[in-house]
Parts: sequence; C-alpha cells; structure tokens
Amino acid sequence: MSAQTDTAKQSKPAADETTDLSKQYDTPLGLAHTTMQALKDRIKLHYDLASDYYLNLWGEHIHHGYWPTPSSKATDTKETAQLNLIHLLLSTAQLEAPAPSSSLATTTTAAGSIVSATATDGSGGAAAAGQQQQPQQLRVLDVGCGVGGTTRYLASALGASVTGITISGKQVAIARRLSLKTAGNGAAGTGTGGDDDGKGIAGDAQQQQQQDGGGAVMEREKEQGFIGVGAKGGRVRFLELDAEKMGEYFSSGGGGGGKNVADGEEKDGDGGEKAEGFDIVWISEALSHFPNKALFFRNAQQLLRPGGKLVLADWFKQEGLSKAEFEADVKPIEDGMLLPPLCTQQEYVDLATTAGLKVLSPPKDISADVSKTWDISWSLVQNPSLWAFAFSQGRDGIAFLQAFRAMRRGYANGSFRYAVMSFAKP
Repeated sequence: MSAQTDTAKQSKPAADETTDLSKQYDTPLGLAHTTMQALKDRIKLHYDLASDYYLNLWGEHIHHGYWPTPSSKATDTKETAQLNLIHLLLSTAQLEAPAPSSSLATTTTAAGSIVSATATDGSGGAAAAGQQQQPQQLRVLDVGCGVGGTTRYLASALGASVTGITISGKQVAIARRLSLKTAGNGAAGTGTGGDDDGKGIAGDAQQQQQQDGGGAVMEREKEQGFIGVGAKGGRVRFLELDAEKMGEYFSSGGGGGGKNVADGEEKDGDGGEKAEGFDIVWISEALSHFPNKALFFRNAQQLLRPGGKLVLADWFKQEGLSKAEFEADVKPIEDGMLLPPLCTQQEYVDLATTAGLKVLSPPKDISADVSKTWDISWSLVQNPSLWAFAFSQGRDGIAFLQAFRAMRRGYANGSFRYAVMSFAKP
C-alpha cells in the first residue's frame, strides 16, 4: 500500500450515528449459494456468531413488529409491536391469550373475545364451564425459536409446554440462560430454577402433577430439561436441532440428532412426543431459511395431533415480478439474509394442502403494518461498532447488514411481502 493511499484512508471523516455505513463497507452482492448444505452451515455459523448482537438489537423476540392501526403506529414501541404480532398469530389459530398492553388490547379478533388458551382442548374448542378435571396442557413446538422469547411468552401466556428448536447451539445456551433467569427472578411465576446448574427446573411440583396426571410425567420432563415459566404452569425447553430432522427426531422419541442442554451438559434428549404429538407447531420467520419447505410441511403434519394447528408467519416475494424487479429488490434480501429462493404466499398454501393440512386462516398480507420494523432497525444499525463487527465476519456479515436497506426498498416497492396464515390437521 502506498503512503499516499494510506494517508487518504486515515483522513477519511469518522462515521457518526447518521452515516450510511453500508457505503463505507460495500461488498458485492449476488454470490450464489453453492449447495443447500453449505447454506445451512452458513446460517448456523451466522446465528452462532451474531445472536448476542440480535439480542441487543431486537431484544428477546427476533421477529417483526406489527402496527395495525394509526394509534399503534404512533404509540407502540417495537417491543409491544412484537407482542402484537404474536397475538395476531394466536388469533389466526383461534387461540387467544390476554392481549399486550397496547392499542390492540381492546381489539376483537375473528376468534371472538379474548379467552385463555388453557381453557381449550387440543382442537381449540372451549372446555365446558365448571369442568372439574384439569384441561390437558397444550404442547407447542416452536420451530426456529431464536433465543426463546416467543417460546417463553407462549408458555407463560397459554400455560403450555413449549419446545423450542434452533440450528444454533449458541441460541440454545442463551435461551436457557434467559429462561432460568426469568424463572429465578419470579418474573414468570412458577419456575423454581434460577441457578445455572439447571436443577429443579420443572416448576411447581403440585401444579405440574395436576396438569400432567402425576409425578412420573413431571420427572420425565425434568430429565428433558424443561424450565417452569409463568403463573399458569407453563414450561419451556430448548434443543439444538436442524428443523429438517424434526419429524425423525420427535417421531422416534427424541433419538434423532438433537441436543438437549440440561443439568450443565449436552445429551441426547428424549423427545417425549411420540405418543402425544403437538397441539401447535409455531414457526415465525424461519421457514424462508429452509431449503426443503415441502419436507417441513410434511413433518408438521406428521407431528401434529388430529385437530392440531400449524401457525406461520414469513417473508415472501410478490407474485409476477419482472426479472429487473427481482434482481433489484428480492435478490439482495435472499443473499444478505442467507435465504434459498423465496416463495409466494400461494406456494405455501399449495405445499401445506399437498401435505394433508387444511387451510384454517388464509394468508393475511400485513406488509404495510410490519415494514416499520426495518425503519427502526436501519436506524439502530448505524453504529460503527456493529459494522466493524460485521466487517470482521467477512462477506456474509456485511451482506446481512446491507440487506436491511434492501428490506426497506422491497417493502416500499411492493416486491417483498409479509404474511401470516394457519393450517389444521384434519
């Protein structure tokens, strides 16, 4: 490097919080994913490296916020908006919990007035009034659970037993740490854990026995690494598991390659769902990462109980895009966000029905009500230290942050879409 070039670099003005740092760290986009396995490896590495930054950037819920009304757009924080999205998804499955403290609190959904999902049976029907027997606890599979924010929220709000799976071991460790901290602080109610050795993490014993029919089930779930959260007896656990293997893993009782981090060590987990199945398979902004989406829908259908529901939120491309529109708006998102080719909303419906599921709630396009997420995110990532970290991670790190700008452009042009939908197993 010449002295003249070196001097020029040193004289470059320092970036401040308003600087568009993607121009400073520009990198060519459009590098093809060589193989789907290589793409999955890059996704795993990305989340292992960046999950702490995700936590600082988005908080415990690593997904879009939802601002459906002028009032919510004016007043709801991104954290409240993220809870708004969870409750919208619950409403698509006709399973409601007390609404977050926001402009949505008085909103009536298609499912009717807000009721507690713990008072429903496995198919979503209301339990008989005055019923003496404890309702069966909902079993939920949260696919692509991130650091467990939604997993914990569903368990606490619904009193459910929720298993979160992620391809990232780092995310599993963070999710368990946050769950134990929540339980230990008493912030979520019944959890008795709080020490990092993971002992005593199944929640209140008496309540567990009432809901599960005896201490044997409680002991089994302690061995599986469940952590009690919430006053309704909810519990969570987290597994490092490739979602494409979830059908094999849970159908075989848990011996198919997942890691359950419990009691301070990694061990093969007993899935414990072979006989019971799941009442809900929940997947929010994760399916777009999966190379084999048809396999996911087949696995979800296989793992759901009869009457069980698949609840889904994801990113889509608009139908009928020209090549120029795709290259300008969608390709940079696929590249920077480590995505195989994006689908349309109708393609998800076709895959679900082919797998044997029926449409419960058809796709609801909420792009205009979630796009604010990327205005907020773009302002947050204008921190030079974050770009320096991304630069240290190479091309994928830089392309990821550059994709934030592409997200905003895609929403503005209508070529990039966001929708929620749900399906049921007959």
